[in-house]
Amino acid sequence: MNHLLSMTHLSESEILSLIHRAIEMKKGDYSKLHGELSIANLFFENSTRTKTSFEMAEFKLGIHSIPFDASKSSVIKGETLYDTCKTMEALGCDALVIRHEDNEYYNELEDINIPVINGGDGSGSHPTQSLLDLMTIYEQFETFKGLKVAIAGDISHSRVAHSNGEALTALGAEVFYSGPREWQDESSDSRYLDFDTAVETCDVIMLLRVQHERHMVSKEFSKEGYNKEYGMNDSRVKKMKQGAVIMHPAPVNRGVEIEDHLVESEKSVIFKQMENGVFMRMSILEKILKKDV
Repeated sequence: MNHLLSMTHLSESEILSLIHRAIEMKKGDYSKLHGELSIANLFFENSTRTKTSFEMAEFKLGIHSIPFDASKSSVIKGETLYDTCKTMEALGCDALVIRHEDNEYYNELEDINIPVINGGDGSGSHPTQSLLDLMTIYEQFETFKGLKVAIAGDISHSRVAHSNGEALTALGAEVFYSGPREWQDESSDSRYLDFDTAVETCDVIMLLRVQHERHMVSKEFSKEGYNKEYGMNDSRVKKMKQGAVIMHPAPVNRGVEIEDHLVESEKSVIFKQMENGVFMRMSILEKILKKDV
């Protein structure tokens, strides 16, 4: 693993290895990496969980995080992504974590000679989120084979849906898609399930944020209406299978994808996903930067 750009670049054995190592790290089995290592976290889109999670993972591994604020950088003057990355490489950074609004932005970085970790590209892919989601599912069920997973909501704009759909299918899970028909895409159309059917039959209900900023949801959008049709509420939770869980990559639109009081309910593993994000990203960083792993 020299880079982590997309889940399609990882084999089943590599995914499972990262999960097992992250679980070990969660139990305290890790040490700081040797040498003076530094990483630039280049976030060109807003982020709370992913950016802070990487910073915490870097801190725990003894890696220095180089501060970067796109709004105060030469990007404002017209500097290209390539030149920003090449600058960080020239200044001595050992790796780059990048979130960018363009799908597959990393294709223009082939001449960057340090590892690149994709922190999210447009509506394309989000491999580190997918890996922490897989870790969370594995902790709950200790397998992927035979699991029924419903990914529900804003499929067409979700890099999380695309990454998780690919990975879970490769690992042996049966993946279904749900939510508003107009928010589906070609990859999800043949595997569509009515949301109530999904809730009653699937082991994992993976909710997605309504991305107002990407498809310009109108001012008339009804939180209550969406929740009634496509969200988790008390009546639906009662119909879930025993042992089934609710997931969400966050940020959560409380009262929309899920009723407020259910975010931290017994069925929800939403905050466990956030916790696992630190350890999965530690696992990824160790794999990429520690050459003897």
